[in-house]
Amino acid sequence: MKDTEDFKALLKQYEQEHASADQQKDVKVGDRVRGRVVCVGEEQVFVDLGGKSEGVMEVGALTDADGKLTVNVGDTVEAAVISIDEESGSLLLGSQHGHHLHGLADLEQAFRQQLPVEGRVTGAIKGGVEVQIAGQRAFCPASQIDIRFVEDLSELVGQHLDFRITKLEGGRRPNLVVSRRALLEEEQRALAAETRARVEEGAVLKGTVTSLKDYGAFVDLGGIEGMVHISELAYGHVKHPSEILSEGQPIEVQVLRIEQSDNPKRPEKIALSVRALARDPWDNAAERFALGTRVKGTITRLQSFGAFVEIEPGLEGLVHVSELGAGRRVSHPQEAVASGQEVEATVLGVDTEKRRISLSLDESRKSVEAPEAKSYTDYGKPKEGFGTLGDLLRDSMQKRKS
Repeated sequence: MKDTEDFKALLKQYEQEHASADQQKDVKVGDRVRGRVVCVGEEQVFVDLGGKSEGVMEVGALTDADGKLTVNVGDTVEAAVISIDEESGSLLLGSQHGHHLHGLADLEQAFRQQLPVEGRVTGAIKGGVEVQIAGQRAFCPASQIDIRFVEDLSELVGQHLDFRITKLEGGRRPNLVVSRRALLEEEQRALAAETRARVEEGAVLKGTVTSLKDYGAFVDLGGIEGMVHISELAYGHVKHPSEILSEGQPIEVQVLRIEQSDNPKRPEKIALSVRALARDPWDNAAERFALGTRVKGTITRLQSFGAFVEIEPGLEGLVHVSELGAGRRVSHPQEAVASGQEVEATVLGVDTEKRRISLSLDESRKSVEAPEAKSYTDYGKPKEGFGTLGDLLRDSMQKRKS
């Protein structure tokens, strides 16, 4: 019996090792892998990825802000594959952080293995920026400095950034061309794969505002972008997204819809909402604005039948033309009030089901107990008058006959 159990255990171990080995065959740069720390050196940490695969990480990638190592032998780590050694087949793991190089030989190795390298931007020149890497001058075209367009390249001068060497020619003074965009795109693709697994209708996600347009705001969810239409920013009226958001601002959003597109760079259109996560101002409007309550607000628009007043973001009431309290007959609200004007009104009624609030500017309504406010269905009805000319003639002829 014991021999049978030992055989099953050995078979299970064999299958696990070979499954891991098969899994590593298809590993590409940018993929995320898991493994067990088997050795910690002065500069590198070695990770067993299963089978015959081995990963190597720089110690700096596994230290905290105080420089203390965060893992020990036997711990499990997860990291991105940033390059694959052509000779040994080992995987270089990390988080896309560049390596410190110390000479031309290191530059050549980094170029062959497509390792990320750290460089310092020393100047903005025509068409791009100048970068110092391992004592050598390199050039990064403006189109390769970021995923998005950078208007003022001089703002990058003095910064230490990570690059990938895309061209290396010459001897002691080589012609070096580098790209930061290549690394950012790889990192974005790996991040996007993780994000897509979490994006579904109704999901609440954290993101960062990347740009503001007249019609809404674009939000980076982690490698992929979604858009919040201006109507989904808040319950109140928003003229421009910049009134409540700014570029670089972290926000929380809810996914409304996901639609597939033909654009390979943006294979899906993701509609987001900030308003969906906010409290609906109509939820307890009837309790907060009881009959006779005095409220302050701003005239937002005028119609022939009355004036709309915003008493709080997303909560708008209507003052019927007969309730403008001008002390005289008003044929149009513009004769008594103007858009943008701040007013104080009395609540005549709240219909939360139809989302309607009736208001009055008539001072005599302050102490009203049972106001006879007109309903919204009455606002569009024509007022009673003398009738048409035909009606008057007909009445006059009937009087003569009698």
